[in-house]
Amino acid sequence: MKPLIAYCGLDCEKCDAFIATKNNDQALRDRTAKLWSELNNAPILPEHINCEGCRVDGVKTFYCQNLCAVRKCAVVKGVGTCGDCAEMESCPKVGAIIAHNPDVLKNLKPT
Repeated sequence: MKPLIAYCGLDCEKCDAFIATKNNDQALRDRTAKLWSELNNAPILPEHINCEGCRVDGVKTFYCQNLCAVRKCAVVKGVGTCGDCAEMESCPKVGAIIAHNPDVLKNLKPT
């Protein structure tokens, strides 16, 4: 599995925070902070938009590092991703992500 697949199955390489960090793209940080602030009704600033990937060493967004319930659970359980967890099929945490983005199943359970 690619190291830039998040615990939940999202592809970090497609995340605006990852792209902005990789390319040092301040305009993308600004747009992403504005959008994420509106979507989450939370004060997200451009300086919060820095991430090198959920499962790799390096900087992560505040949300991913400190608040993401899926990431916290996977780290505690010691699984590579939710696809390695026996409870994935019934998990409401990752289930919410799958419901909004069914493609993550391809990343979690590659054939």
